[in-house]
Formats: sequence, C-alpha cells, structure tokens
Amino acid sequence: MNTSEPVDVMIVGSGFGGAVAALRLADHGIRTVLVERGRRWPVTATQDTFASLQAPDGRSAWLSDVAVLGPPKPIDRFLGVLELMLGDGIAAFAGAGWGGGSLVFGGALIQPTKALFERAFRHRVDYDEMNDVYYQRARTVIKPSPCPEHILQHRDYRAARNWLELGYRAGLRTNLIDLAVDWNTVHEELNGGRTPSVIAGDFWYGNNSGAKLSLDRNYLHRAERSGYLETVTQHNVESIHPHENDRFRVVTQQLSDDGTVTATHTYVVRRLFLAAGSLGTSRLLTRARGRHDLPKLNAKVGTHWGNNGDFFSALEGLRNRIQPNLGGTVPVMIQDPDNEIMPTTVECFADWTKKGQHGLVSSVGMAPIPGKGHFQYNTADDKATLVWPRTDPEVLRVIDAGTATYNRLADASDEEVRHTGPVQTLAYGMPVHRLDVETTPIDASATAHPLGGMPLDGATDNIGRVRHYPGLYVIDGSLIPGHTGCVNPALTITALAERNIERIIDQDF
Repeated sequence: MNTSEPVDVMIVGSGFGGAVAALRLADHGIRTVLVERGRRWPVTATQDTFASLQAPDGRSAWLSDVAVLGPPKPIDRFLGVLELMLGDGIAAFAGAGWGGGSLVFGGALIQPTKALFERAFRHRVDYDEMNDVYYQRARTVIKPSPCPEHILQHRDYRAARNWLELGYRAGLRTNLIDLAVDWNTVHEELNGGRTPSVIAGDFWYGNNSGAKLSLDRNYLHRAERSGYLETVTQHNVESIHPHENDRFRVVTQQLSDDGTVTATHTYVVRRLFLAAGSLGTSRLLTRARGRHDLPKLNAKVGTHWGNNGDFFSALEGLRNRIQPNLGGTVPVMIQDPDNEIMPTTVECFADWTKKGQHGLVSSVGMAPIPGKGHFQYNTADDKATLVWPRTDPEVLRVIDAGTATYNRLADASDEEVRHTGPVQTLAYGMPVHRLDVETTPIDASATAHPLGGMPLDGATDNIGRVRHYPGLYVIDGSLIPGHTGCVNPALTITALAERNIERIIDQDF
C-alpha cells in the first residue's frame, strides 16, 4: 500500500452529480481531486471510440465476459462503458467512464411537472426554486434542444413522426424531447459525413459521431480547463474509513484496462463527495456500514431505491416504411397524466434489435412508483446486493398502467396497430415481468434509470450531507427516492446537484 496522500477535497465519480460538483468547486477556486473508476473515451476523427450495438466488444461492458445487451455474446473483459448489475428481482444499468452515465444515456433532459416532482420529493425540495434557478442552470451548461424540423422530416425519422401522430390522435400530451445532442452533427450523419450513430440507435455503448453532448464536453471540460481540478481515472474506490481530525481514509484500487488491480492507493481526505451514482454510492456505503467501516451510518442507508418506473414495449402494424432501428436517440415523448391506474410517459427510441421489422416502433416508459428496493450487505461475499420486490402489487401496477397507455395509442391509429412486447429481454438472463404475454407485453425486468439508496432527508440531510459524518457528502441520483415524476432523471439529478453544491459551498467552505 502506498504512503497516504493528503487531499483537501475529493469527488468520487464523474457522472451528473460529480461533474456539477467539480465545476462549481472550481468556479470558487477550490482545488479538488476527482477519482473515476473508468477510462476516458475521447471521440476522435476516426470515429471508432466506442463499440456498436450491432457488434459489441470489450469496450461495451464494464468487466463482463459477455455483452450485456441482447444475446450474451462473448467479449473481452475490459473497462467498458456500461455496467450491468444483476440484482434480486431486477437488472440495473450504470455508466462507467469519464462522464459517467452521460456516456450511455439517450440524452433526454426533461423537467417533470410540479405535481409529479412533489409526488417524488414530498415537499423536501422547493419545486418553484428548482424551476426558476437550478433546472435552468443545468440546461445553460449542457444546452439540450429538440429534434429540428428538417431532421424530423427525414425518411430515417418516420418512426418519430408516427409516434407524434399517435400521441396527437389519442389526445395525449405529446412533445419533442430536449436532447443533449448536437443536431448539426446528426445532420452530417444523415448526409454521410459522419459515422451513423445517433441515427442508428447507438447510445447505450457511447456515440462515435460526437453528436452526444456528454459531460466531458461541458461540465467536466470547463472544470478541467479552470486548472483547479485534478483527475484520476481507472481508480475504483474499494473502501472508506474514518480518520483522525474528522478526515476520511479512502482506499482505491488502480485498474488496468482488463480490470486487473495494479496498485492500491490511500488518500486522507478532509471533504469527500460521493457521486458514483445510485448503484455505486449505495453499494459503497451499504458495505461500509455492514463492515463497520463507517459504523455510524444510519438505517436509511441503502433504502428507498427505485427503478424510475421503467418499462419497455412496442407497437407494430404501423406504415411499413418505418424502420425501427433508425432515427435516434429518443426524439418524442407521449405523456398520459390522467391514466386511471397511474400516470405514464412513453418515449420512442431507435431499437437496433428490431432491424428489418418494418412498421414497428419501440419505446421506453416510466411511471411514478416509490422507491421500494433496498441494498443488503452479505457477509459471506462481502458485497451489497440490490433487492427489488418485482411482485409487489404497486410494482405490478406499472404494467397495467403502461398497457392502458399503449392500448389507447393503438386504438387511436387508423391502421391495424397491435401492442407487442420486446423480442427479447433487454438484459440477458433476466425474466420478462409480464402478466400475460398476449395482453400485457411489457418488459419491466430492467432499468436504465436507477435512483435512490441514500435518500435525501433520511440517509443525508436536506442538501446531501451524510448524517453523523461531517465532511462526507452525497451528490448524485442516490439522493432521489425512487422516481423523478415520469421523466428521465438526468436533468433532475443535475439540477438537484446544482442546488446542493451551492448550499454546501456557502455553508461549509
């Protein structure tokens, strides 16, 4: 083990929360070290940084011997961009690399309604303040925008146009989504000047054309450019312990590209921000409590985990010219706020698994179910396992609510549209959670939007300070209890981090 290295401020993780903290600390002239477990993934002129969905290799998956989407194709073990965590009752995905989840998300940056936001946060966070200040602050940095009309009218975007038409016909709230996408680059993709990536449905494993406005292009870029941020990649935090003088001893494992531990480092940190995401932060602190590394962590640690109400399905029988694998990433959302079972949102996306199945549109849906999952420490293997009650009646209601929305859309069409399920489960080895494949063809076995595990005003105080451990903070999606109000969570995670870091700097620095 190396000699302890003193650090004044450290951030663990470079996803949405960590990137916000890095920039705002830098803005205040606070020198910070950011530790990221994954690699840097710079998009170069060769446009071959990432693996494609059609031909996955080691770059696609975090330390896995098989591809984590679709069939379990053997791949080289590597520090790839997408981690699959197989929990008890659910599969959950998380990003890995410089930029965290922004490398693998579809780019959707959507603000929830006040009513659904308050359904999630139960007035612990002031929506009006978030609306007036922090959502806008996040948008100003990332600069998302909806699909332009000239791109929407391209033949490759027929599925998106049909999704818009179905929503309008059904009388549901239907909009183009603000996406973290450079549409000029997408235009080049359509004209053959860039590698087809966004338009080919490639976002899960990264985007080779450079169209995705991931965090390494904005928040992190600005933080590094300031000169106040030092970055350390390919270092996985193995454990956290109390140290004298109210500091923390952080042990990291330096990783080679194939995941081999090449060195162990110990840092003594005065202020420690955890931003490893819902899965990473929750596992780390649940394990720290179970091992008595941080024995004062309270009973709320590892609780209120949720899947953002995620479900996947499709409609088929639309005009045969539609090619479901074209026209990404997630251009259109349809909201069903008055659904009698519970509100839902469904978003069409380019689905690489459906190539050749003309007339079909795939979609991801979301519903506002509370965080009913938890992490459980197991002494035998020294790991924290995610437990999700997939047969809980409230969890199963998501399937009924989603079915009602899809049936309403199918009924609104002037064609022979049918509600059909995914050809295969999103994640290998997981059961498809369906009540009846003929009437409810919805896959609720996986989530791309893990949330919770370190609930705000529970495991932490109202701005993310971990209870009983001054100087220890959480600033990522693990603060959010279960869902973000029927929308993709990235914008809310970013805006909440903007809120919290502003208060933390003001009060603690």
